[in-house]
Amino acid sequence: MLSRRVFMKNGGLALLSLGFAPAFLARTVEAAAARRRILITIFQRGAVDGLNMVVPFGERDYYAARPSIAIQRPGAADGALDLDGFFGLHPRLAPLKPLWDAGQLAIVHASGSPDGTRSHFDAQDYMETATPGVKSTQDGWLNRYLHAREHAEATPFRAVALSGQLPRALHGSAPALAMAQIGQFGIRAGQATDMVQTSFESEYAAAADAVLNKTGGQAFDAVRMLKSADPLKYRPDNGAEYPRTGYGDALRQIAQLVKSDVGLEVAFAEAGWDTHANQGSAAGELARRLDDFGRGIAALVRDLGDRMADVVIMTMSEFGRAVAENGNRGTDHGHGNAMMVIGGPVRGGKVYGRWPGLAREQRYDGRDLAVTTDFRTVFAEVVRGHLGVADTRQIFPGFTGAQKIGLIG
Repeated sequence: MLSRRVFMKNGGLALLSLGFAPAFLARTVEAAAARRRILITIFQRGAVDGLNMVVPFGERDYYAARPSIAIQRPGAADGALDLDGFFGLHPRLAPLKPLWDAGQLAIVHASGSPDGTRSHFDAQDYMETATPGVKSTQDGWLNRYLHAREHAEATPFRAVALSGQLPRALHGSAPALAMAQIGQFGIRAGQATDMVQTSFESEYAAAADAVLNKTGGQAFDAVRMLKSADPLKYRPDNGAEYPRTGYGDALRQIAQLVKSDVGLEVAFAEAGWDTHANQGSAAGELARRLDDFGRGIAALVRDLGDRMADVVIMTMSEFGRAVAENGNRGTDHGHGNAMMVIGGPVRGGKVYGRWPGLAREQRYDGRDLAVTTDFRTVFAEVVRGHLGVADTRQIFPGFTGAQKIGLIG
């Protein structure tokens, strides 16, 4: 007999332990009829430069600290895209400006972790567990959310990361999936061959228990659905065009999962950032990555269309970059950063958070943008206001969430 704990791994697919019971899988098809709210998280791993992503062009010290990499003021050639007279978007984020104008995009600047580490590994771990400074936390905050909102309609595709391995944020005992390509979705158990899917299905089909037989069949209906959903044949709606990069492919497949109605509630994607040298300003390495980043999000929003009423997209990065450029015309590891929240009930068209200033005496450790909004404040407001969990103490242990910024309406 096959173990109830099934592990999947197939080339570019990395899959967790589902740890399922048949009754759990039976609800995959039923979930298609249920309207659900969805959270899509995008992790900008490697520490994006939030000061050039969301430019404080009204801050004199910004230009003094960055003589070769600063983004020029609005109105200049390749200047920032004015948001509110003080902040502007990097010019390569032009695809996001219509979302701001429509009140769908909100920004939280000077946000980040209360822990001052500049280690990528530690800072990412703290953000994904949502327990800054605590290295012993075993589970991720998104996995704790899944426990906090357990419900009868949950499916095996409730939480999916479009990545080679399960991110730390989804680690834990609640089922979650990681796969690089949804068209490669399949099942293997132990040392079984590629035919395990067939044998597994046959075992359920031969079961004497009628309920077991039905639920096993429904589980494989879902597997067949994903295997037939070839990303190369998918046609986005509303003229959406995704970047032809790994990140763009991930967002494209997330849209495909949302529209396939397989019960998706949490999705995860990521992109790499770390610009120590030759960062550039309106052009260069950071600009190239921001172009990919902005076009991907804009395509996702366009592709989902009316479904965005039930979707929130939230971006994050483990920390920001130093205020001053370094000797290699890049930026070193910093502290405060900028987050974006898009769609659903978001009160957009506003930069949230208290701006601390960039004068040397206003900087964290005399060198970095100070953090004035704990990243957990943003997470918690999205969980409460969008996902509907009133009591977030289980999800964010040790965090009172006393600070409210009014991000979700």
